[in-house]
Amino acid sequence: MRLIPVEHSPASKPIPAHDAQWTARRNAVGLREMFAIAASWRITQEQLGKLLGTAPRSLQRWRTLAEASGELELSADTLERMSYLLGISKALKILLPTPDNRLLWLRNPNASAWLGGQAPLDRMLQGQVADLFMVRRYLDAARG
Repeated sequence: MRLIPVEHSPASKPIPAHDAQWTARRNAVGLREMFAIAASWRITQEQLGKLLGTAPRSLQRWRTLAEASGELELSADTLERMSYLLGISKALKILLPTPDNRLLWLRNPNASAWLGGQAPLDRMLQGQVADLFMVRRYLDAARG
């Protein structure tokens, strides 16, 4: 069998799956979800800023931009933190279906070596991406 080369015209080039505008819209949706998580976890804007690795005033500026345009540019670090927080929130909803139980788990000391005897929220509020990773890893292991 002989392969025939195919010439590509500009019109036949594949469309990038994640163009900049799509990414900016996704970021704005993610930020809205971060504020929803903060409300459900009953944490302050300052605490949310710490979880996302930014100052509270930046959060407010991002929120204003996202609401005005539906788009938002965010750093890779912030996106990584958002990803961990979304995963933690989802795992908690699966493992602990009632909001009160999720709050109790987040705020009470945990004897697990993974969490170092701290409350999971306290661990996450230390401000390092690794702290978010450890809580996410713990919950993923619990989910089996």
